[in-house]
Amino acid sequence: DHKRVGMIYTLLGLWSGFVGLSFSLLIRVNFLEPYYNVISLDCYNFLITNHGIIMIFFFLMPILIGGFGNYLIPLVGGLSDLNLPRLNALSAWLLIPSMAFLLVSMCLGAGIGWTFYPPLSSSLFSSSNGVDFLMFSLHLAGASSIFSSINFICTLYSIFMTNNYSR
Repeated sequence: DHKRVGMIYTLLGLWSGFVGLSFSLLIRVNFLEPYYNVISLDCYNFLITNHGIIMIFFFLMPILIGGFGNYLIPLVGGLSDLNLPRLNALSAWLLIPSMAFLLVSMCLGAGIGWTFYPPLSSSLFSSSNGVDFLMFSLHLAGASSIFSSINFICTLYSIFMTNNYSR
């Protein structure tokens, strides 16, 4: 049911938000002293790369689309569930392997700053497979966002058409 999926979205989003906050604090620690790097350059690039992905795809999108969409939209529209409940569940469960691939990429060291798209992240610049896991994680999270957006838009369209025809 949509409330359980919304709870999965919200819990994953909150957990990812705290991970992203800790990465953000570590990035800020590096700027405490001018010309003195508390964190090495490789670790700093790792933090920048994964902070951006976590905050966009694992914090912002699940809470706004998943949590907000699963709780508020059916309540406002008077619906018992979203229009496409299986697509809703699929989009929620795609985030968990996506986060697992992101963790694997962190362990393999995908610290390349913001340039993790090929050819800027080719084997010439990054020798590990961490970039490949990072890209796959990014694509899984993007597919999850697209699926939940489709469900969100279809449900809003259904509410609009129901209210339009009831007048």
